[in-house]
Amino acid sequence: MKAEHLFPKTFKVRITETLSKVVEVEAETVEEAVSTVNENYIKAEPNYILDYNDYQGVEMEIEE
Repeated sequence: MKAEHLFPKTFKVRITETLSKVVEVEAETVEEAVSTVNENYIKAEPNYILDYNDYQGVEMEIEE
């Protein structure tokens, strides 16, 4: 038996989950809308908290 088969290798695998949600906001401009949503997201307003219901997918990749 070769020595390389005696011990298992160690791998680092990155797991990335994606959450996504669309919220509606009234604003005069696109910039104002994005700014309002950003502020509400930072404040963790209830409609701006993402959870398992907003799950869109998962990716796994080997890290060097």
